[in-house]
Amino acid sequence: MKTVKLVALNLLALLVFGFNINQSNACTGIRLTAGDGSVVYGRSMEWGTFDLNSRVATIPRGHSFTGLTPDGNNGKKWKGKYAVVGLDMLHKDYLADGMNEKGLAVGLFYHPGFASYMEYKPSMAEETITAVNIVNFILSQFASVEEVRAGMKTVQVVPVIEKALGIPVNAHWIVTDATGISIVIEFTDGQLKIHENPLGVITNAPNYDWHMTNLRNYVNLSAVAIPDKKIEELDFTPIGGGSGMIGLPGDFTPPSRFVRAVAWTQTARPTAKSEETIYELFRILDNFNLPLGSAEGSNNAANLEGMRSSTIWTTAWDLTERVLYYHTQHNRRIRKLDLKKIDFSKQAHEIVHIPLDDKKEQDIKEISFRK
Repeated sequence: MKTVKLVALNLLALLVFGFNINQSNACTGIRLTAGDGSVVYGRSMEWGTFDLNSRVATIPRGHSFTGLTPDGNNGKKWKGKYAVVGLDMLHKDYLADGMNEKGLAVGLFYHPGFASYMEYKPSMAEETITAVNIVNFILSQFASVEEVRAGMKTVQVVPVIEKALGIPVNAHWIVTDATGISIVIEFTDGQLKIHENPLGVITNAPNYDWHMTNLRNYVNLSAVAIPDKKIEELDFTPIGGGSGMIGLPGDFTPPSRFVRAVAWTQTARPTAKSEETIYELFRILDNFNLPLGSAEGSNNAANLEGMRSSTIWTTAWDLTERVLYYHTQHNRRIRKLDLKKIDFSKQAHEIVHIPLDDKKEQDIKEISFRK
């Protein structure tokens, strides 16, 4: 009986831990295209369980990578063909979001309960990587979505426990290139699945094709107001603006955020060039900012010490001009890093890390009254 109770308590603890981890992530990614054909991609990084301590990482051509397996650092080895800039996680060289010098962008998004990787076979270790290696692998090796489609079929992706979580990183990925083509990569029942992503939107669980089917429940949504209606000689008009979006879900769940992201990107104002499109992308992603405590997250206050938001950072990548823009939970001033101005040849094949914030405080400009 004691053994049964112990097993039950351990299972309950695992479920509670898993629930907290699952519910604290609410990332949203979108793609927009300017009138001149310029493409921008961006995402929010929500993680209300603990600070990911992300940094900007610049990776030169020729950097050596090794994939992780359950046995350790004995996985696939490769050298980078392309220079990369990305945002890492946990003070490790695991990129969560990034772009390479060819204008290919990749984002890792949490996918709890649905990601199911391949079975690890030690005899295939030389072809094996894990979830936290995928952004690095794709960005350092490929220049287009078409190359990614072929390249992902050459590797075995297996589950490896991440110590910070106590479980493998369950994820799926959005990949977008400078032409605007976008796909979503998932692993379902141990099989690689590549979905076309014509709307350029991603959130979290469940699987991407489920989200696309769910959109059929919202075909009534429109940027055009509901017309006036006359009933029994009475005239009814909408109370105010926005009546065409009645029924738009407003909660923080991945399905609701997916619908909102599609609604806002499909009704985004026209923009001529990428710089103005970046502004529009940030405006849309501001709809997905999560303050601490607004959604389920960590129950341990110590884990949240120093955090100001569940939205840790927000990125915007200009895939045409090869520029990173971002702001953080501490400072909403937009920072900019132009890949074309980086001399990657001076890095001696090593990764260089740059803090996201020089100071973890808001940059405020004081103005004065003038006659």
